[in-house]
Formats: sequence, C-alpha cells, structure tokens
Amino acid sequence: MARVTACCVVAATALAVAGCGGGGKVSSAPAAPAAGLTVSSPAFAANGTIPTRYTCAGAGDRPALRFAGVPAGARELALLVIDPDAGGFVHWTLYGMDPTTRGIPSAGLPPGARQGRNSTGGTGWTPPCPPSGTHRYQFELYWLLKRSGLAAGAEPQKVVDAIKGAAAGSGELIGRFGKSGA
Repeated sequence: MARVTACCVVAATALAVAGCGGGGKVSSAPAAPAAGLTVSSPAFAANGTIPTRYTCAGAGDRPALRFAGVPAGARELALLVIDPDAGGFVHWTLYGMDPTTRGIPSAGLPPGARQGRNSTGGTGWTPPCPPSGTHRYQFELYWLLKRSGLAAGAEPQKVVDAIKGAAAGSGELIGRFGKSGA
C-alpha cells in the first residue's frame, strides 16, 4: 500500500510540475525595439477582453491579426503568443512569414509560414484557458533582419532564440481573458 501511495505522490508531483502539458514555457518574450510595428485584431481591442469564441470556454478559434509598419529592411516576420501570467506559457509560434504579410487569417496561414510547438507540446494555436483569474495574452510580432531558418515544429525556446538573434523591431497586442467563476 505504501508503494502505491508513493507512486501516486510521484505521479501527482510530475503532473503539477508539467502544468498544462509538454513544457516548453519561455521566461519572457524577446526584447526588441518597438519601431512603429503595430499589431491589431478585428476580434478584440488592445488590452481588451478576448471573446469567448477564441478561448477554451468557446470554440477555441484563432483570432485574425493585422500588421502595419513593417520596414523595408525586414527579411522575415515571426509571431509569439505568450501568457506571462502562467509563467511564460506559449500559446502559438509562427515564423517564416514573408515581410510583405499584413495579417494572419483566423483559419489557414500566410504562404510560407511555419508553426512551431506550443507549451502543450502540440503544434499550432492553443486557446487561452487560465486556471484561475484573468490572464494577459501577448501577441508579439517581430521583424527580423535575417531569416530564422527554423523548420516547422520548432520548440518554443528555439523560436525565442532565433528571434533574439535577428529581431530589429517588434509590435504587441495584448488581450485578456478569465473564465467565469474561475
């Protein structure tokens, strides 16, 4: 009986440490100068509430995004969506976007774009789903001076490292979401 209890304690501890899944959290979004690059969404206003449709409490759809102010010197665009209130939980990484891209539709990807892994261990978008309280979701767009060279399915930290090595500017959209009764 003690052996079964010890096994259960070890398993429960492992699950608690793993949090929402496959690890892959990042300490923070890479720092890059805010150089006139703007990110917006037709789904929600800056610092506004992300509609339920785009969260785990709804369909979990991905919100469309729009960009402006990408300079002529950009060679690639990369996007990170991070929940800093969940220890850097990564909801989405997208890179390899042509610098002429001016947005991301709610379905499909821009030509040439590649998705990396998120903190659940899956590839692509994972919707906001805070365990409690209201969390912030940072949609961070970077313009890079050189191509990232990342293949599809890159781990979150590899994406962050590639951005740190090539980012010359960034723009940010913050959305907020909290589950009712959470």
